Amino acid sequence: MAPSFDWWAKEGHKGTPVVVKMENPNWSMVELESPSEEDFLIGGGDSTPSGRARDKGRNKNAKQLTWVLLLKAHKAAGCLTSIAAATFTLASAVRRRVASGRTDADADDAETNHSRAGRDKENPTVKSRIYACIKVFLWLSILLLGFEVAAYFKGWHFGAPQLQYLLATPLGVKGAFNSLYSGWVLIRVEYLAPPLQFLANACIVLFLIQSIDRLVLCLGCFWIKFKKIKPVPKENGAAVDPESGENGFFPMVLVQIPMCNEKEVYQQSIAAVCNLDWPKSSLLIQVLDDSDDPTTQSLINDEVQKWQQEGANILYRHRVIRDGYKAGNLKSAMNCSYVKDYEFVAIFDADFQPTPDFLKRTVPHFKDNEEVGLVQARWSFVNKDENLLTRLQNINLSFHFEVEQQVNGIFINFFGFNGTAGVWRIKALEDAGGWLERTTVEDMDIAVRAHLRGWKFVFLNDVECQCELPESYEAYRKQQHRWHSGPMQLFRLCLLDIIRSKISVWKKFNMIFLFFLLRKLILPFYSFTLFCIILPMTMFVPEAELPAWVVCYIPATMSFLNILPAPKSFPFIVPYLLFENTMSVTKFNAMISGLFQLGSAYEWVVTKKSGRSSEGDLLALIDKEPKHQRGVSVPDLEEMKDEIQKQEKLASRKKKHNRIYVKELSLAFLLLTASARSLLSAQGIHFYFLLFQGISFLLVGLDLIGEQVE
Repeated sequence: MAPSFDWWAKEGHKGTPVVVKMENPNWSMVELESPSEEDFLIGGGDSTPSGRARDKGRNKNAKQLTWVLLLKAHKAAGCLTSIAAATFTLASAVRRRVASGRTDADADDAETNHSRAGRDKENPTVKSRIYACIKVFLWLSILLLGFEVAAYFKGWHFGAPQLQYLLATPLGVKGAFNSLYSGWVLIRVEYLAPPLQFLANACIVLFLIQSIDRLVLCLGCFWIKFKKIKPVPKENGAAVDPESGENGFFPMVLVQIPMCNEKEVYQQSIAAVCNLDWPKSSLLIQVLDDSDDPTTQSLINDEVQKWQQEGANILYRHRVIRDGYKAGNLKSAMNCSYVKDYEFVAIFDADFQPTPDFLKRTVPHFKDNEEVGLVQARWSFVNKDENLLTRLQNINLSFHFEVEQQVNGIFINFFGFNGTAGVWRIKALEDAGGWLERTTVEDMDIAVRAHLRGWKFVFLNDVECQCELPESYEAYRKQQHRWHSGPMQLFRLCLLDIIRSKISVWKKFNMIFLFFLLRKLILPFYSFTLFCIILPMTMFVPEAELPAWVVCYIPATMSFLNILPAPKSFPFIVPYLLFENTMSVTKFNAMISGLFQLGSAYEWVVTKKSGRSSEGDLLALIDKEPKHQRGVSVPDLEEMKDEIQKQEKLASRKKKHNRIYVKELSLAFLLLTASARSLLSAQGIHFYFLLFQGISFLLVGLDLIGEQVE
């Protein structure tokens, strides 16, 4: 039946009610139209012109409010429909993922990389210790949740006086459940709450110290931008390019491209390096191939020979004994007899594509400045907008380069070498002892030893080198494990060397406390312990508390500061905060493994590349007419472009699978259980944080973030 609307009014001042009805058989929620004033009989009240005007305005406002409410209700219904559809889609994706996924404990026989030997030696029982602890907490939390729910429905909403009364009640008066619950309350009040509160307070102190450090770095970055401070090379005594006659500084430069089974990206990196704008007589390129796949070796060797025919001064090297991972590869290359003729060495990983003017913008900073041992450029990413995972990584790395590296480079001339996109003075490498294979962070190792020898570093925030971000969670997880395990290995090895070195006390303090302890050890420790363990435990032991400013306000402020160098990423500030806490389990595990030399400490996995290159990069290479490799032709680059497209099509046809990460899933259910318990205590902020953090762990545990793993 079509709806009808009744408007009641009064006719004149007689007080006679008149019912005015509107019926529209074609009425629908989508086609609502506001009724006109003719649909109303205005009467009653004051019969003067001013009175009638007031009554007319009053009824008009009421009519407008009615239609606004109806439109709001229509929008709300639409939102509920959208939420239901999104929930159904997510549930379907989860069901498919669980049906087709594999756990991270399953062996991946398809991997062929440097980590093979390390995994063969790894003890599986050591690897599962953290997972076992998480499972214990999970089952205990589920048991306690059922216990607390039962107590809640019995009406036991205890404050302090009620708890004292319960504990003072004689045992014989209590029932079995009452006795059991009162015993649990006694245990948590007397034995669990004090140490838990102490641990929480200790983590809060560490959290505040790390937040202050982050704030100081941001203030330093603001000061650099406000004063427009940047490293400027000296320009007196410029040399002359013997080939072009241009003025400049053109010393002998060795370029190294270490790679291992990276057939997706070798063409891009070799092409970019061969197009560097530098005198051919002063440049030598080494392609250091550690691949154990004969097909990949053949492809890379053919590519090198092609560029040799085009006139590039490039060599192909392959080690027979592939010890020491990347450090062993670089060390072997530096032992070549012709290296003594070169003054500087530039290093680019296989997925890095330097611009043609890279050397012209970095090498001049060494001129007339014999104390400079390293010039580091920042990274930019060709696939930063590929998916949510790459967007979140871009936030992290933008802060790392824009704030951490730049501030440390300007004010103390020391930062960790990023392993690529940097130019070393060969004399500084030799003075520091050369490349060592003792850790999985050979780049940080050589930087620390060079700094202890008095060498200074220069960071160029305005010189960028394009590369790729890991697009799958599996690749990103393995990369982060190596990046957080290696520093702890290095800290154990070089602590005494730092203490005995001749650098100033301030530099020793900066290296030990800030560089290693605060940013490499304390950060993953408190992030995992405070937000993934202590916070859910305080829901079951409410006598220990975490303030709302620890759970919400300070983390939100720190996330805001982290996202400032990447302002276009502000819509992702909440996912970024949740994802960083989610990654804390991987970082904490890696930190513990490196610090105590556990089985996975020396696990080395080459980060999987997708071979993505933006259309603009290829067009730039096509349009470019290099000065020193004049044999480069457009058809070759077009062929490379076609080959990349073919590889992408072939990859899309491959059968893909995803993993299920048991540690992340266990933590997801632990946090969701704690969020349910927080409802009994009516803790609003804690509930929402635990709920969304649990959902974040659930999505990551089901590998619903990033690209699929082939």
